[in-house]
Amino acid sequence: MLKLSKNHINNWWLLVSFLLVTLIVWNTNILFQILKQEERTKMELWATAQQELIENNDLSKDYGSLLFDVLQKTGNTPIIQSNSKGKIIDFKNIQWNAEVDKDSSELYKKLELLKKQNTPITIQYKNLVDQKLYYGDSNLLKKLQYYPIALLLIIFLFATVLYFFFKTSRISEQNRLWVGMAKETAHQIGTPLTSLMGWLALIKERGIDDESIEEMGKDIDRLKIITDRFSKVGSFPKLEKKDIVKLTLNTINYLKKRSSHYLEWKWSIPDKKIRIPINSSLFSWTLENIINNSIDAMKGKGNITIILKNEKKVINIIIIDTGKGIANKNISLVFNPGFTTKKRGWGLGLSLAKRIIEDYHKGQLRIKDSEINKGTTFEIILRK
Repeated sequence: MLKLSKNHINNWWLLVSFLLVTLIVWNTNILFQILKQEERTKMELWATAQQELIENNDLSKDYGSLLFDVLQKTGNTPIIQSNSKGKIIDFKNIQWNAEVDKDSSELYKKLELLKKQNTPITIQYKNLVDQKLYYGDSNLLKKLQYYPIALLLIIFLFATVLYFFFKTSRISEQNRLWVGMAKETAHQIGTPLTSLMGWLALIKERGIDDESIEEMGKDIDRLKIITDRFSKVGSFPKLEKKDIVKLTLNTINYLKKRSSHYLEWKWSIPDKKIRIPINSSLFSWTLENIINNSIDAMKGKGNITIILKNEKKVINIIIIDTGKGIANKNISLVFNPGFTTKKRGWGLGLSLAKRIIEDYHKGQLRIKDSEINKGTTFEIILRK
C-alpha cells in the first residue's frame, strides 16, 4: 500500500512539474509577443516621424524638435533603411563602420538577416520617396527567446538531482537492511555454535568414533566460516594475496560432495598457483552463491562447468550451467536485492555476490549469456 502511495506521489509530482513548465512557457510566449508588438509600434512611430520630416519643410520649432527626438530614440533595436532599389541609405545600432570596414557586403548580409526577422515598414512620399525600414529584435527579445530553454534545463537538472537523491537514499536503505540482517544472522549463529563446540569437546573426551567427530568438526568449522562471512558484510574486508586456484578448487569440492549425484561436474583450472589480492572467505561465498543458483536452475540435474582463465591483467572465472535460463526481461534484474523467480528464498544471493565482487574487490560480475531451456553463463572478472 505504501509503495502504491509513493508511485502516486511521483506521478502527481511529474504532472504538476509538466503543468508548471507549460504555464511558464505559455506566459513567456505571450510576453514575447506583447514586447514584439510594442517594438513594431515603436518602429512604426519612427517611420512616421521620418515621413513627416520628408513631407514638411516648414515645421514649427517645437514640432521639429519632437520629430528629431523620436528619430533619435530607437533604443538598441538594429535598423537598416533602404531605397526602392534595395540600396542601404541609413542604419542604426549595427556594428559596421564605413571608415574601417570598407567591404559593404557584410552590411548587406546583416540586411538579409533583418528581412527574415520582421516584416519591413514602408516610408513613402508621393513619387519622390519610396523606402523600406528593416528592423531586428532587440537584445531583450533575444534573451527572452532563450528563457524557456534555460527554464527547461534548470527543471531537468533539478529532476535529475532529485532522481539521484531518491535512488541513493533507496540504495543506502537497502545497504542498511543487508548489514543489519547479516549482523543479526552472525549473532544468532554464534550462540549455538559456541554450544556445539563445547559438546564436541565433551564427545571427544568420551571416545566416540573419530570419523563422526571429524565430520562434526568440519560442519562446525563451516558454521564459523558462515559467521565470519556475515560479520564482514557492511564493512570493507581486508584483501590478502591468496591462491585463487586453491580457493576455487576447495569450493568446488565442498559443493560437489554435498550436491545431487545427478549433477555432472566439469572444470578447467590451471595447475600452477595464482596469487591475487582477495578475501578468501567472501570469494568462496560468492562462488557458492553463483554455483548454488545454477544448481537450483537445473533442479539438481544437469551439467555444470567452471573455467578459470589466467589472463594478462585479470582472472576470468566462468560458470556454465544447463538450467532453465533467464528471460531477457529479467537479466537486468537478477542482481537486484529481493528479486527471485523461486517459490522460496529472499533473492539476496546474487545481489550479495555482485556487491562482494564489485564493491569489495573492484571486479565485475555479469551474466555473459543466457538462453531459455539451454542454460546460463556467469562471468567473474578479478584484477590481478
